[in-house]
Amino acid sequence: MSQSATGTAESGMLLRPRHGRPFRFDAGALCLELLLTGGPGPIARQYETLDDPDGLRDWARDSRLPDGLPPDLPVTGADLAAARALRDALWRLALARAGGEPYAPEALAVLNEAAAAPPLAPALAPDGTRAWAPGATAGALLSTVARDAVDLFTGPHADRVRVCGADDCSLLFADTSRPGARRWCSMARCGNRHKARTHRAAKG
Repeated sequence: MSQSATGTAESGMLLRPRHGRPFRFDAGALCLELLLTGGPGPIARQYETLDDPDGLRDWARDSRLPDGLPPDLPVTGADLAAARALRDALWRLALARAGGEPYAPEALAVLNEAAAAPPLAPALAPDGTRAWAPGATAGALLSTVARDAVDLFTGPHADRVRVCGADDCSLLFADTSRPGARRWCSMARCGNRHKARTHRAAKG
């Protein structure tokens, strides 16, 4: 889990742990990137970033969403509560998917309610680039995230939603690589630590 995150769709998000070096993390899906803002229980107490409007705006800017959302996107207290509820439901659903467990009905209800709202509307800008149609709302942003989750959990990578293989890491990702053999949140972090431990153990 990160203290803060910045990034792009091409390189993944740059996570800045409270301890250790920053590293790039590709969650594989927009909906799983929302989990980097905190989570239920003790995760929220340590890492919560959706406690003010700028927290949600900053996450949208740093996520894999295309640029162009207004920097002053209207975000109310109710929007923040809905964002946290959706994120916490996504934690439960993604962990269930990764573990082959049934989905909790209450988590499904939160996801499906968010997905039923109108999503962000894409638009073509005069210069030929992708933009967002005027009138973007926080509710539309959350609907876009929820619809991404529906696509993930029903799509070709549903069986590749995984928890990082390190014992002390809880990051979730969707392995979208061709071989489907990804084990770690990042080779630069948990993968290298595992290799170092294996090397030390082999040397005795």
